[in-house]
Amino acid sequence: MRPLADRYQVYAVDLRGQGRSTWTPGRYSLDIFGGDLVRFIDRVIRRPVVVCGLSSGGVIAAWLSAFAAPGQVRAAVYEDAPLFASQADPAVGPSIRQGVGPIFRLWHKWLGPQWSIGDFAGMQAAKVSEIPAWMHAALQKMAPAGTGGPQTAVPQDLREYDPEWGDAFAPGRATVNCDHESMLRQVKVPVLFTHHFHHVDPDTGQLLGAITDLQVRRARQLIEATGNAFTYREFPGMPHSLHGHDPATYVDTITAWADDLAAGPAAADPAPVGSTR
Repeated sequence: MRPLADRYQVYAVDLRGQGRSTWTPGRYSLDIFGGDLVRFIDRVIRRPVVVCGLSSGGVIAAWLSAFAAPGQVRAAVYEDAPLFASQADPAVGPSIRQGVGPIFRLWHKWLGPQWSIGDFAGMQAAKVSEIPAWMHAALQKMAPAGTGGPQTAVPQDLREYDPEWGDAFAPGRATVNCDHESMLRQVKVPVLFTHHFHHVDPDTGQLLGAITDLQVRRARQLIEATGNAFTYREFPGMPHSLHGHDPATYVDTITAWADDLAAGPAAADPAPVGSTR
Protein backbone atom coordinates (compact mmCIF):
# COMPACT_ATOMS: atom_id res chain seq x y z
CA MET A 1 0.00 0.00 0.00
CA ARG A 2 3.01 2.30 0.28
CA PRO A 3 2.90 3.43 -3.39
CA LEU A 4 -0.58 4.85 -2.74
CA ALA A 5 0.62 6.92 0.20
CA ASP A 6 1.81 9.80 -2.00
CA ARG A 7 -1.78 10.58 -2.93
CA TYR A 8 -3.90 8.99 -0.21
CA GLN A 9 -3.94 8.39 3.50
CA VAL A 10 -4.02 4.59 3.50
CA TYR A 11 -5.44 2.40 6.25
CA ALA A 12 -4.82 -1.36 6.18
CA VAL A 13 -7.38 -2.83 8.57
CA ASP A 14 -6.81 -6.14 10.36
CA LEU A 15 -10.37 -7.35 10.84
CA ARG A 16 -11.54 -9.29 13.85
CA GLY A 17 -10.71 -12.95 13.57
CA GLN A 18 -7.51 -12.25 11.66
CA GLY A 19 -5.58 -11.43 14.85
CA ARG A 20 -5.56 -13.38 18.10
CA SER A 21 -6.46 -10.35 20.20
CA THR A 22 -9.75 -9.93 18.33
CA TRP A 23 -10.68 -13.56 17.70
CA THR A 24 -14.44 -14.16 17.74
CA PRO A 25 -14.84 -17.90 17.15
CA GLY A 26 -17.95 -18.99 15.31
CA ARG A 27 -19.03 -15.45 14.49
CA TYR A 28 -17.36 -14.85 11.16
CA SER A 29 -19.72 -13.21 8.68
CA LEU A 30 -19.76 -10.40 6.16
CA ASP A 31 -22.28 -8.52 8.28
CA ILE A 32 -20.09 -8.62 11.40
CA PHE A 33 -16.92 -7.64 9.55
CA GLY A 34 -18.76 -4.92 7.63
CA GLY A 35 -20.18 -3.53 10.86
CA ASP A 36 -16.68 -3.40 12.33
CA LEU A 37 -15.52 -1.30 9.39
CA VAL A 38 -18.50 1.04 9.61
CA ARG A 39 -17.45 1.78 13.20
CA PHE A 40 -13.78 2.12 12.19
CA ILE A 41 -14.58 4.68 9.50
CA ASP A 42 -16.86 6.57 11.88
CA ARG A 43 -14.52 6.63 14.88
CA VAL A 44 -11.03 6.63 13.36
CA ILE A 45 -11.06 8.02 9.81
CA ARG A 46 -14.01 10.39 10.24
CA ARG A 47 -14.37 11.33 6.59
CA PRO A 48 -15.55 9.70 3.34
CA VAL A 49 -13.30 6.93 2.05
CA VAL A 50 -12.57 4.79 -0.99
CA VAL A 51 -12.80 1.18 0.18
CA CYS A 52 -10.61 -1.48 -1.44
CA GLY A 53 -10.41 -5.21 -0.85
CA LEU A 54 -8.90 -8.32 -2.40
CA SER A 55 -10.84 -11.60 -2.65
CA SER A 56 -13.13 -11.93 0.40
CA GLY A 57 -11.97 -8.40 1.24
CA GLY A 58 -13.46 -7.36 -2.09
CA VAL A 59 -16.79 -8.84 -1.02
CA ILE A 60 -16.52 -6.82 2.20
CA ALA A 61 -15.83 -3.73 0.05
CA ALA A 62 -19.03 -4.58 -1.84
CA TRP A 63 -20.88 -4.86 1.48
CA LEU A 64 -19.62 -1.40 2.48
CA SER A 65 -20.55 0.06 -0.91
CA ALA A 66 -24.11 -1.10 -0.24
CA PHE A 67 -24.60 -0.87 3.52
CA ALA A 68 -22.16 1.67 4.99
CA ALA A 69 -23.65 4.68 6.74
CA PRO A 70 -24.66 7.57 4.46
CA GLY A 71 -21.63 9.63 3.44
CA GLN A 72 -19.01 7.14 4.67
CA VAL A 73 -18.00 5.63 1.31
CA ARG A 74 -17.52 7.56 -1.93
CA ALA A 75 -16.23 4.75 -4.18
CA ALA A 76 -15.20 1.10 -3.96
CA VAL A 77 -12.57 -1.19 -5.48
CA TYR A 78 -13.40 -4.90 -5.72
CA GLU A 79 -10.05 -6.64 -6.42
CA ASP A 80 -10.85 -10.06 -7.95
CA ALA A 81 -13.78 -10.37 -5.55
CA PRO A 82 -15.60 -13.75 -5.58
CA LEU A 83 -19.07 -12.27 -5.87
CA PHE A 84 -21.62 -15.08 -6.16
CA ALA A 85 -18.78 -17.66 -6.37
CA SER A 86 -18.15 -17.43 -2.60
CA GLN A 87 -21.78 -18.29 -1.82
CA ALA A 88 -23.05 -21.80 -1.20
CA ASP A 89 -26.11 -21.22 -3.40
CA PRO A 90 -25.49 -18.24 -5.69
CA ALA A 91 -28.05 -16.74 -8.04
CA VAL A 92 -25.73 -17.26 -11.02
CA GLY A 93 -22.69 -19.38 -11.87
CA PRO A 94 -20.62 -21.84 -9.84
CA SER A 95 -20.59 -21.78 -6.04
CA ILE A 96 -17.95 -22.15 -3.37
CA ARG A 97 -18.56 -25.89 -3.69
CA GLN A 98 -17.38 -25.81 -7.31
CA GLY A 99 -14.44 -23.59 -6.46
CA VAL A 100 -11.98 -23.07 -3.64
CA GLY A 101 -14.19 -24.51 -0.87
CA PRO A 102 -12.23 -27.79 -0.53
CA ILE A 103 -8.96 -25.93 0.12
CA PHE A 104 -10.65 -23.89 2.85
CA ARG A 105 -11.72 -27.15 4.48
CA LEU A 106 -8.18 -28.50 4.18
CA TRP A 107 -6.68 -25.42 5.82
CA HIS A 108 -9.18 -25.53 8.66
CA LYS A 109 -8.62 -29.23 9.33
CA TRP A 110 -4.81 -29.20 9.37
CA LEU A 111 -4.01 -25.63 10.48
CA GLY A 112 -6.98 -25.08 12.80
CA PRO A 113 -8.74 -21.88 13.84
CA GLN A 114 -6.10 -19.21 14.45
CA TRP A 115 -3.46 -21.83 13.54
CA SER A 116 -4.26 -23.75 16.73
CA ILE A 117 -3.07 -26.98 15.04
CA GLY A 118 -0.50 -25.69 12.58
CA ASP A 119 0.40 -29.00 10.95
CA PHE A 120 1.58 -27.57 7.63
CA ALA A 121 3.59 -30.67 6.71
CA GLY A 122 0.56 -32.87 7.36
CA MET A 123 -1.58 -30.59 5.24
CA GLN A 124 0.86 -30.79 2.34
CA ALA A 125 0.86 -34.57 2.51
CA ALA A 126 -2.95 -34.70 2.70
CA LYS A 127 -3.51 -32.59 -0.40
CA VAL A 128 -3.32 -35.59 -2.70
CA SER A 129 -6.25 -37.35 -1.05
CA GLU A 130 -8.30 -34.49 0.40
CA ILE A 131 -8.71 -32.02 -2.45
CA PRO A 132 -9.85 -32.68 -6.02
CA ALA A 133 -7.15 -33.40 -8.61
CA TRP A 134 -8.24 -30.44 -10.76
CA MET A 135 -7.37 -28.07 -7.93
CA HIS A 136 -3.63 -28.81 -7.86
CA ALA A 137 -3.01 -26.96 -11.12
CA ALA A 138 -5.15 -24.05 -9.91
CA LEU A 139 -3.12 -23.69 -6.72
CA GLN A 140 0.03 -23.13 -8.72
CA LYS A 141 -1.56 -20.62 -11.08
CA MET A 142 -3.21 -18.61 -8.31
CA ALA A 143 -0.03 -18.01 -6.27
CA PRO A 144 0.74 -15.79 -4.38
CA ALA A 145 -2.81 -15.73 -2.98
CA GLY A 146 -1.91 -17.93 0.00
CA THR A 147 -2.41 -21.21 -1.82
CA GLY A 148 1.01 -21.52 -3.43
CA GLY A 149 4.58 -21.11 -2.28
CA PRO A 150 7.35 -23.63 -1.56
CA GLN A 151 6.11 -27.05 -0.49
CA THR A 152 8.32 -27.03 2.60
CA ALA A 153 7.69 -23.46 3.77
CA VAL A 154 4.55 -21.68 4.89
CA PRO A 155 3.79 -18.69 2.62
CA GLN A 156 3.75 -15.48 4.61
CA ASP A 157 0.25 -14.53 3.51
CA LEU A 158 -1.04 -17.90 4.73
CA ARG A 159 0.68 -17.32 8.10
CA GLU A 160 -1.33 -14.11 8.41
CA TYR A 161 -4.60 -15.81 7.47
CA ASP A 162 -7.13 -17.38 9.83
CA PRO A 163 -8.35 -20.71 8.40
CA GLU A 164 -11.64 -20.29 10.26
CA TRP A 165 -12.52 -17.32 8.04
CA GLY A 166 -12.23 -19.44 4.91
CA ASP A 167 -14.06 -22.31 6.55
CA ALA A 168 -16.98 -19.98 7.27
CA PHE A 169 -17.47 -19.55 3.52
CA ALA A 170 -17.40 -23.23 2.56
CA PRO A 171 -20.80 -24.17 4.12
CA GLY A 172 -22.27 -20.68 3.70
CA ARG A 173 -21.99 -19.34 7.28
CA ALA A 174 -20.13 -16.20 6.19
CA THR A 175 -22.84 -15.18 3.73
CA VAL A 176 -25.96 -16.63 5.33
CA ASN A 177 -27.49 -13.18 5.93
CA CYS A 178 -25.91 -11.47 2.93
CA ASP A 179 -27.29 -12.58 -0.40
CA HIS A 180 -25.00 -11.10 -3.04
CA GLU A 181 -27.75 -10.38 -5.52
CA SER A 182 -29.68 -8.40 -2.91
CA MET A 183 -26.50 -6.65 -1.74
CA LEU A 184 -25.48 -5.50 -5.21
CA ARG A 185 -28.94 -4.08 -5.83
CA GLN A 186 -28.19 -1.60 -3.03
CA VAL A 187 -24.73 -0.35 -4.07
CA LYS A 188 -24.62 3.43 -3.72
CA VAL A 189 -21.21 4.42 -5.14
CA PRO A 190 -19.05 3.99 -8.28
CA VAL A 191 -17.24 0.65 -8.45
CA LEU A 192 -13.95 -0.50 -9.97
CA PHE A 193 -13.76 -4.28 -10.53
CA THR A 194 -10.40 -5.87 -11.38
CA HIS A 195 -10.65 -9.42 -12.74
CA HIS A 196 -7.61 -11.70 -12.83
CA PHE A 197 -6.83 -15.29 -13.79
CA HIS A 198 -10.02 -17.32 -14.23
CA HIS A 199 -11.13 -20.38 -16.15
CA VAL A 200 -14.10 -22.73 -16.01
CA ASP A 201 -13.02 -26.28 -16.77
CA PRO A 202 -15.12 -27.46 -19.75
CA ASP A 203 -15.20 -31.08 -18.55
CA THR A 204 -16.20 -30.53 -14.92
CA GLY A 205 -17.59 -26.98 -14.73
CA GLN A 206 -15.20 -26.30 -11.85
CA LEU A 207 -14.05 -22.72 -11.40
CA LEU A 208 -10.31 -22.05 -11.42
CA GLY A 209 -10.11 -18.52 -10.11
CA ALA A 210 -12.29 -16.23 -8.03
CA ILE A 211 -15.23 -15.40 -10.29
CA THR A 212 -16.53 -16.20 -13.76
CA ASP A 213 -17.26 -13.80 -16.61
CA LEU A 214 -20.97 -14.57 -16.21
CA GLN A 215 -20.88 -13.57 -12.55
CA VAL A 216 -19.03 -10.33 -13.29
CA ARG A 217 -21.62 -9.47 -15.94
CA ARG A 218 -24.41 -10.02 -13.44
CA ALA A 219 -22.65 -7.83 -10.87
CA ARG A 220 -22.31 -5.10 -13.51
CA GLN A 221 -25.99 -5.32 -14.41
CA LEU A 222 -27.09 -5.00 -10.81
CA ILE A 223 -24.76 -2.11 -9.96
CA GLU A 224 -25.47 -0.14 -13.12
CA ALA A 225 -29.19 -0.59 -12.46
CA THR A 226 -28.68 1.48 -9.29
CA GLY A 227 -27.41 4.37 -11.43
CA ASN A 228 -23.80 3.96 -10.33
CA ALA A 229 -20.80 3.46 -12.63
CA PHE A 230 -19.16 0.05 -12.94
CA THR A 231 -15.62 0.14 -14.34
CA TYR A 232 -14.17 -3.22 -15.39
CA ARG A 233 -10.45 -3.92 -15.79
CA GLU A 234 -9.30 -7.40 -16.85
CA PHE A 235 -5.83 -8.80 -16.06
CA PRO A 236 -6.01 -12.44 -17.22
CA GLY A 237 -2.28 -12.99 -16.79
CA MET A 238 -2.22 -11.82 -13.18
CA PRO A 239 -2.54 -14.08 -10.14
CA HIS A 240 -5.27 -13.53 -7.58
CA SER A 241 -3.47 -10.72 -5.76
CA LEU A 242 -2.77 -7.94 -8.24
CA HIS A 243 -1.64 -5.53 -5.55
CA GLY A 244 0.80 -8.09 -4.15
CA HIS A 245 2.16 -9.32 -7.47
CA ASP A 246 2.36 -6.03 -9.37
CA PRO A 247 1.90 -3.03 -7.07
CA ALA A 248 2.71 -0.52 -9.82
CA THR A 249 -0.08 -1.77 -12.09
CA TYR A 250 -2.48 -1.85 -9.15
CA VAL A 251 -1.68 1.73 -8.18
CA ASP A 252 -1.82 2.98 -11.78
CA THR A 253 -5.20 1.29 -12.27
CA ILE A 254 -6.73 2.76 -9.13
CA THR A 255 -5.35 6.27 -9.56
CA ALA A 256 -6.40 6.49 -13.23
CA TRP A 257 -9.90 5.39 -12.26
CA ALA A 258 -10.01 7.87 -9.37
CA ASP A 259 -8.86 10.66 -11.67
CA ASP A 260 -11.64 9.80 -14.12
CA LEU A 261 -14.18 9.95 -11.30
CA ALA A 262 -12.88 13.32 -10.14
CA ALA A 263 -13.02 14.72 -13.67
CA GLY A 264 -16.57 13.52 -14.30
CA PRO A 265 -19.87 15.32 -13.72
CA ALA A 266 -20.05 13.99 -10.18
CA ALA A 267 -17.04 16.09 -9.20
CA ALA A 268 -19.14 19.25 -9.27
CA ASP A 269 -22.31 17.68 -7.92
CA PRO A 270 -23.17 19.04 -4.45
CA ALA A 271 -25.16 15.91 -3.57
CA PRO A 272 -24.00 14.11 -0.41
CA VAL A 273 -21.19 11.61 -0.98
CA GLY A 274 -22.55 8.09 -1.23
CA SER A 275 -26.01 9.06 -2.47
CA THR A 276 -27.53 6.88 -5.16
CA ARG A 277 -27.10 8.35 -8.65
